[in-house]
Amino acid sequence: MSYEFLQTRQDGPIEYLALNRPEVRNAFNEQAIAELSAWAADARERANRHLIRVVVVSGAGKAFCAGADVAWMSKTIDYTEEENLRDATAMSQMFSSIDALPLPVVGRVHGAALGGGAGLAAVCDIVVADERAIFGFTEVKLGILPAVISPFTLGKIGRSAARELFLTGARFSATRAKQIGLVHAVVPAHELDNAVASYVHELLEAGPEAVAAAKALIAQVSSRSIEEARPITTAAIAARRVSPEGQEGLRAFLEKRKPSWSSDGP
Repeated sequence: MSYEFLQTRQDGPIEYLALNRPEVRNAFNEQAIAELSAWAADARERANRHLIRVVVVSGAGKAFCAGADVAWMSKTIDYTEEENLRDATAMSQMFSSIDALPLPVVGRVHGAALGGGAGLAAVCDIVVADERAIFGFTEVKLGILPAVISPFTLGKIGRSAARELFLTGARFSATRAKQIGLVHAVVPAHELDNAVASYVHELLEAGPEAVAAAKALIAQVSSRSIEEARPITTAAIAARRVSPEGQEGLRAFLEKRKPSWSSDGP
């Protein structure tokens, strides 16, 4: 597929996705949101066909994503409530489609990740950030609120951090983002690509179907009690143990060899 505001590149099982509006710090507009939704649908289909196993998301130029585009925001001033609902629904569906991809998504964050950009980081499974990166849920500074991204960010940072950061709209460092769970690794800029590559390597050493199942399991059990989760978790492990991939992984371990999916070969 071709896009105006996205750059994509596939290197073996790795899909590289870059937001490509550097002149506006990769800010979202209607078309960028639509293109991300279309990309996610295509990525899901290719993941289900075992054509890609990991996605790395980044931003072209000096920033990861600065949130909403000013030109787009100026248009919404004259939108009706119904038109705003349409736009918000499209953005929510875009985040959901990335969040639910059946493969791991690694965020490579540099520069700014503000508003919806912080939301995009939140739907990444793993986030590696430049130590100088700046984050913020800055919507209240504009008299609006981080509503659409809230289900995704709350799952990462929790209610306590959200009460501080949603309500103040304050910007915060990559170190703070790591402390609250939005980011998983903070490194100097010159180490950013190596840190991302290290996570990608670890992900490719794991069974692709197991990784997808583990990601789905988190969503299934995170809001359930132990008793409610038990039928789900016991059925999940029983199914994986008898699956071809599970059998291959267990046999490889017992036979002291690499499994068939390993980048180092069986």
